[in-house]
Amino acid sequence: MIVGLGEALWDVFPDRECFGGAPANFACMAAELGGDRAEVHMVTGVGDDDRGRRALEALRERRVGTSCVKTTGHPTGCVDVNLDGDGRPIYAIAPDAAWDHVPWLEDVAALALRTDLVCFGSLAQRASESRETVRAFVESTPPPAFRILDVNLRLPHDDREVVLESLARANVLKLSDEELPVLSSWCGVEGEPVEALAELARRHDLVAIALTRGSRGALLLRGDEVSDCHGVTVDVVDTVGAGDAFTAAFAFGLLSGEDLDAVNRRACEVAGYVCTQPGATPGLPTT
Repeated sequence: MIVGLGEALWDVFPDRECFGGAPANFACMAAELGGDRAEVHMVTGVGDDDRGRRALEALRERRVGTSCVKTTGHPTGCVDVNLDGDGRPIYAIAPDAAWDHVPWLEDVAALALRTDLVCFGSLAQRASESRETVRAFVESTPPPAFRILDVNLRLPHDDREVVLESLARANVLKLSDEELPVLSSWCGVEGEPVEALAELARRHDLVAIALTRGSRGALLLRGDEVSDCHGVTVDVVDTVGAGDAFTAAFAFGLLSGEDLDAVNRRACEVAGYVCTQPGATPGLPTT
């Protein structure tokens, strides 16, 4: 049982709208990668509007469970996205969206008790109602569950207190090379990336960490194991959702206990493919 917990929204590009939000991207890619091996659910909020109805349809088309997607009295979230010269996104996130108001209800609590892996972030905790639901959900998962914190810092919502409190509830960390210096400063950690990641793992009792580095691949740490994958060369259309696809592949590696280098290579390949496609959640090739 795999759960994406947090924001679901529409990425509004100058020429199109694409379904997105980091936890929703993660859930869609987890369902794509998992096939019949996994049951994937999303916990979020949508509005009683056209975007909300299309969001539910997008999740169901990707075989993501929507029983815990709550319709709130707020509009479905959206983000204006513009791409820089390298295809990297610049975001403007609409305030007071439906995903800011996800209630803690009995069916959400019941799902938490059945969860084997949950992925959550800091952005979904910018408002108090969803912040309390995210915290309650993560704390209610069974002790053996993987609780992945995808830091996902987005200005002006890069709240140090929220991130550190989330880190205390997580047992797996995923972050980017741009986020590592920020988190290291907040935690008082120094050193080269491998040293800093190992120290974060030690201090916060993390079983694994993933550091994504864009076109330079990724570093994975699990216990005393370290894997350094230099990535794959692709023709980039846009990088939206690539990190979330990486996290989904990384999640299956954690659940299966596969060799760390194999997990890293697979995750980099999946992320690289997403960069060659428009939007955050393209279907993966069958071969």
